[in-house]
Amino acid sequence: MPPDMHSLADDLTAETAVLRALLADLDDAGWEAPTPAAGWAVRDQVSHLAHFDDAAVQSATDPDAFRAGLAALVESGIDPDRIAEGYRDLAPAALLDWFETSRARLVAVFGDLDPGVRVPWYGPPMSAASSLTARIMETWAHGQDVADTVGITREPTGRLRHVAHIGVRALPFSYLLRDRAVPDVPVRVELAAPDGGTWTWGPDDAADRVTGPALDFCLLVTQRRHRDDLALEASGPVATEWLSIAQAFAGAPGPGRPPGSPA
Repeated sequence: MPPDMHSLADDLTAETAVLRALLADLDDAGWEAPTPAAGWAVRDQVSHLAHFDDAAVQSATDPDAFRAGLAALVESGIDPDRIAEGYRDLAPAALLDWFETSRARLVAVFGDLDPGVRVPWYGPPMSAASSLTARIMETWAHGQDVADTVGITREPTGRLRHVAHIGVRALPFSYLLRDRAVPDVPVRVELAAPDGGTWTWGPDDAADRVTGPALDFCLLVTQRRHRDDLALEASGPVATEWLSIAQAFAGAPGPGRPPGSPA
């Protein structure tokens, strides 16, 4: 059964509301507060989301223009830090308005797309459903940095399944990104869901396994926590190696976070 785009759009809207609540009471100093991402303030987390929301909309509505821009960007190097720097003259109110406008357009555009239609992106093309799921993952991950900055612990929800799913599916990408051979050994992933259930991927008889809380797995694959700070268990050489390089997001290999990151 294909993914339901309206359901995905609803989950993105819900995740957006969580982030919006974190931003609601920030003054100008709060927008400039440094986050756990080196060199990035809260404002940079938000501009990053708005920028790539606009890019996702263009990939769906004008793929030829997106590919042309991507070619030029690849030639000069895709640098999130440089992209963030380009928006630092925006006042917080203007930045928030941009994010909300871009997010609303993204939800409207993607909600009516065929989930299987292919759209270009920064790497292999992906389905519209995967692209929208990636926006949920990005919103949750960058929202984690904002939550850590303002000292708020978010309640985990069933929307983490989207993040975990991308993390599992990105196993080959994590290896290719680091010029390593993709293992041909299956990995079983069993995660304790927030509602007390269990989410699983991979054959149940696989020797290589990853188990633990879904929240911890999502924090790992989005590189928001160091593995030493998480209650994840890996058995087998492939599962163990994968957790050391897991990356759910596109772009260059992420530096990860040092042990003892904010909890």
